[in-house]
Amino acid sequence: MKKMLQKLERQNGRKKKDFLAISKCCFKFLEMNYSDLCMQYVASGIDLLEKFINVNVCRFQMAAEPVNLNEFQELARLALPKMYYDFYAGGAEDEHTLKENVEAFHRITFRPRILVDVSRIDLSTTILDYKISAPIIIAPTALHKLANPEGEVATARAAASCNTIMVLSFTSSSTIEEVFKKRDITATLVQRAERNGFKALVLTVDTPRLGRREADIKNKMITPPLKNLEGLLSTKVSSDTGSNFEADANETMDASLSWKDLEWLRSITNLPILIKGILTREDAIKAVEVGVAGIIVSNHGARQLDYSPATISALEEVVHAVKGRVPILMDGGVRRGTDVFKALALGAQAVLIGRPVVYGLAAKGEYGVRRVIEMLKDEFELTMALTGCPSVKHITRKHVRTEHERIHSML
Repeated sequence: MKKMLQKLERQNGRKKKDFLAISKCCFKFLEMNYSDLCMQYVASGIDLLEKFINVNVCRFQMAAEPVNLNEFQELARLALPKMYYDFYAGGAEDEHTLKENVEAFHRITFRPRILVDVSRIDLSTTILDYKISAPIIIAPTALHKLANPEGEVATARAAASCNTIMVLSFTSSSTIEEVFKKRDITATLVQRAERNGFKALVLTVDTPRLGRREADIKNKMITPPLKNLEGLLSTKVSSDTGSNFEADANETMDASLSWKDLEWLRSITNLPILIKGILTREDAIKAVEVGVAGIIVSNHGARQLDYSPATISALEEVVHAVKGRVPILMDGGVRRGTDVFKALALGAQAVLIGRPVVYGLAAKGEYGVRRVIEMLKDEFELTMALTGCPSVKHITRKHVRTEHERIHSML
């Protein structure tokens, strides 16, 4: 640590009191097993005072109990270094789709039914023969240990306590055992997933290349090595011009991925395969034809192609194309229990949540993730009661009105 601070002093010429603040931040992160990342910051000439928060300053602000998911996001912003918060919160380019993912839900209104017995509300549903407490699943998101030292392990425990499903990203900071350019590497990861009791595979298909995430480029985003690829692929990737996450992704993504690769993946596993990243009727029909077990309507949290449609806006097109042949899930923009209801009314069997989970993890660890799920469940239950739906199967298309329908009714 002494050498680290001496190097910073030479680079930046900071005053002694500034270095005391840096020291407090650095030692806090060393306690959290972030010493390697501290050294990477110094080696890159990045200002630690700006990149690391003073945990003591935030402690009082974080003590209050959030009452909705948006407040968890604000706590996460306080808790995380700016680089990491921007990594989780940011989207591609102008971030139009990032905003639209949330705002598109706001343009859908309810058509509640009255005088229905809602004294008992059943939130439970079944996905691929697995019963879960509510149609709310944890989406695959990268590098949870940047939010909390326990990382994906804490997230998985919270999911289990809430009796729901977690999708583990292969870019997680914990290995498969703890919680694609080369087919042999993919096959190895699949075999490890099978051995460790995973029940399904989710193939993300909207990343032939990484979207342009300008906040990460500006911040020169630094990430730890991908644990699941250690021993299989070189995980030491550097970039002098921007995000090392971008450089690392370019090493592992395959721009030649096509439908024939999905057929190969089916040939090496008996696990059901869901395909994530579909937004159109044509691709939905093709996915069913090649034998997927389910479809996740997704625009990758608006982190890939900006000005792609909001997922809730694309959902019905996919639902009508599939015609009930496989289950359809969706992610992107879910921030309220009312959003969960709207997605189900438009044909989804469940929603996946990504950023809110990470925000809960950053703010309050495993407890924070659990509270995020519980909040959504509580809001969803209230919405069901107020719309006259005693169970998930009672939620129908007639319970919502889209913007298109509203405009059409005015003509």
